[in-house]
Amino acid sequence: MTAANTPHQEHHVHELQVIDPATEELVATVPAATPDDVDAAVTRAARAGRTWAALAPGDRARLLRRFAETVDGQLEELARLEVREAGHPIGNARWEAGNVRDLLDYAAGGVERLTGEQIPVAGGLNVTFREPLGVVAVIAPWNFPMPIAAWGTAPALAAGNAVLLKPAESTPLTALRLAELALDAGLPEGLFQVLPGEGPVAGKALVDHPGTAKVVFTGSTAVGKQVMAACADRVKRVTLELGGKSPNIVFADADVERAAAAAPGSFLDNTGQDCCARSRILVQREVYDRFMELLEPAVLAFRTGDPSDPDTAMGPLISAAQRDRVRSYVGEDAPAAIRGGIPDGKGFWYPATVLEGAAGGGRAAVEEIFGPVAVVLPFEDEADAVRLANATDYGLSGSVWTRDVARALRVSRAVAAGNLSVNSHSSVRYSTPFGGYKQSGLGRELGPGALAAFTETKNVFISTDDA
Repeated sequence: MTAANTPHQEHHVHELQVIDPATEELVATVPAATPDDVDAAVTRAARAGRTWAALAPGDRARLLRRFAETVDGQLEELARLEVREAGHPIGNARWEAGNVRDLLDYAAGGVERLTGEQIPVAGGLNVTFREPLGVVAVIAPWNFPMPIAAWGTAPALAAGNAVLLKPAESTPLTALRLAELALDAGLPEGLFQVLPGEGPVAGKALVDHPGTAKVVFTGSTAVGKQVMAACADRVKRVTLELGGKSPNIVFADADVERAAAAAPGSFLDNTGQDCCARSRILVQREVYDRFMELLEPAVLAFRTGDPSDPDTAMGPLISAAQRDRVRSYVGEDAPAAIRGGIPDGKGFWYPATVLEGAAGGGRAAVEEIFGPVAVVLPFEDEADAVRLANATDYGLSGSVWTRDVARALRVSRAVAAGNLSVNSHSSVRYSTPFGGYKQSGLGRELGPGALAAFTETKNVFISTDDA
């Protein structure tokens, strides 16, 4: 899922180049962290974390709210950075910056509500405490650099931990700016540090370091398995948000016009570089032809172009390598049912593409492409829809379109995925849990339980016996 975490490379760089995906221009160069840099950062973080954890909960909450306010004051700057380094349309980038602010606010509200329990027992009083883990490593991807970095960072800080964030190699700029804003807001120095660097160097050092108590990793399933194996050696906690190949199930009794109008955004948003992308569209045979008739104009109306233009709906892919990856699934001469247009000139552009039937079979129908490509397949009945939806190693998200409430509930329970939407394509809210089944991940992020995932539960029994 993320170019920040690639297999071992023989030669490591001393600095990272940030390239504008829409123009291929050099935006910035950033020093790449070494294992020694990581070691020093862990030492600073452990020291700052002890001070942070000792603060009164109300004071921690107040500082996190101030951090949110500081981010709010720089929303446009952060959004413009996201446009330059990730190629996101400006409207999307503004939402992403706002999501960081909102998540910090939400996490701050949980600081004073992170309570233990009093459990009835014989012979005394039994209470539990939620204690911070220590230093948390967050390894974030390039597809949503700001929000996903905040998914791990905000609740970890709120629970009393220090955070070391390693952004993807290609998108470090917003993360570095967030670290500056944290200091501006008054968070202790060393508490939240950003370590740009290569996955096999800085990322590996964070995963392997004995001073990091938990790793939050968002990226490909292949690299997630490597992270999990490395953490197992130290019985280190891990949260994994990995790949997806999510279904969009349209039943014949659905509002087909509405389902077709909403479908393009479900797999073209962020140019398809979204682990929740509904890239397998399953349509009941009775309405298949009508759906395809409606889908084509909806896809072609999804405007591709300059990310800085507020009217742009889809920007470029993140890199030439990612464009080549997408091309490997869809040959230039492939019989696409629908193929959109792209701008002339430089940039890592790829057209909105819809395959159907036999043309969409094979790898494109089962593997995560991470580009603006969807495969449409017909199904016969409810059982067939569920079978097709579950015919994948992934289980992250999905959508069900039907007017039948009972069917919506049955299918939602039958589809093996962590996040499902009925008559919509919403997957992620900071106030609700997010995570995957099967090889889409391990653990949950966001929602009311997010802070607890960054704590240890300590049980204390106090005897009341006279003896």
